[in-house]
Amino acid sequence: MYTISYVDRTNISIALTPDISTMVKDLGMDKAMMGQAAGIFFFGYVLLQVPGGYWASRWSARKVISFCLIGWGLCAVGCGLVRTFRQFEVARFFLGAAESGVFPAMLVLLANWFPRSERARANAYWNLCQPLAIVVAALSTGALLEHYGWRTVIVLEGMLPFLWLPIWWFFIRDQPRQAKWISAEERDHLERTLREEAAAVEPARALSFGEKFCQPLVLLLIAVDFFHNCLAYGCMTFFTSTLKGREFSALQHGMLFAFPYTFTAVLMILVSRHSDKVNERRMHVALTYIVSGLCLILSVSLGTHHFWWSYAFLCLSIPGPSVALAPFWAMASESLPTGTRGAVMGLVNACGNLGGFAGPYIVGWLYEKSGTLELPFDDLGLAILIAACLTYWLPKTAPVRRAAD
Repeated sequence: MYTISYVDRTNISIALTPDISTMVKDLGMDKAMMGQAAGIFFFGYVLLQVPGGYWASRWSARKVISFCLIGWGLCAVGCGLVRTFRQFEVARFFLGAAESGVFPAMLVLLANWFPRSERARANAYWNLCQPLAIVVAALSTGALLEHYGWRTVIVLEGMLPFLWLPIWWFFIRDQPRQAKWISAEERDHLERTLREEAAAVEPARALSFGEKFCQPLVLLLIAVDFFHNCLAYGCMTFFTSTLKGREFSALQHGMLFAFPYTFTAVLMILVSRHSDKVNERRMHVALTYIVSGLCLILSVSLGTHHFWWSYAFLCLSIPGPSVALAPFWAMASESLPTGTRGAVMGLVNACGNLGGFAGPYIVGWLYEKSGTLELPFDDLGLAILIAACLTYWLPKTAPVRRAAD
């Protein structure tokens, strides 16, 4: 389900490539407008993060996500039917709003099903949707653009949520006790374990608004997530611009776009497993950001004269934000009270994802002014290095006693 949402986000990066699509020309966009069009999604994306987590907790995560599927399907199809740049901006904004309730609702759904001993792995494998969706979108969009116009491609891929909706509605349940496809013994075990864990961390009193949302920890998490998303979406939106002038077909563009995200999926599994094994989060996040920032700066410093070396360093930089996701959100969930975790992480994700607008917009603006990606990508590298420094002020992971397997 979440892979589909990322396909509808990332296909724009391929469609905005002038060498293989007429989208930029048809909508009259310059480079700054390209970044603005890709990033406006994230202004809508902040709207339902906290309400989505609240409704999922008090009502139904399954139903919240079902409504989101319908909403973002309509908006994704609408992105392919627009005739002007302003219409495209509006469609992207409402696409972000329609998807904004999904992330916190999924956190609630996973918490309803997976005990703490399994939840980190569940989150890690769920977050694989991000690089995998980019691979799928890059290959499918690149191949389709060789045969169809960008409008047709975006409409076809925008219909995926409607195909998935029946599967989601009939097979997903909010709680183990509602599922008929697991045994009574497993259902009772899950319900009992989850009840005991919830009771053990229930706060003694209700927390005030300031205690929930305005503590320094939350502000630090927001800042780190903001810089994280600046690099992730700034690079993704303008990655294909690094291939400009090369004699690559639309499919080859898609393959070159997809490779670093395939590599990302492998690294996500390895890093998240190691983070769980040694029970350490902070250093895993910081080192990942450091490698990502330095490799991005090295990539642009090599320039077009050493294309394949530059591409190789870019492939080492792009995985950073996604690889850090599992230890970052594990660190956040382990540092926040259980009763407020969903809403607070929704707030962190909402504010942090504004970096998804800032990154593409700043890169596009600087690219337009300087005529090269060196300055904007250097700035993204510096931003993720700042995030690495901020990570050191986050709490250390508390030691745990490990039960025998």
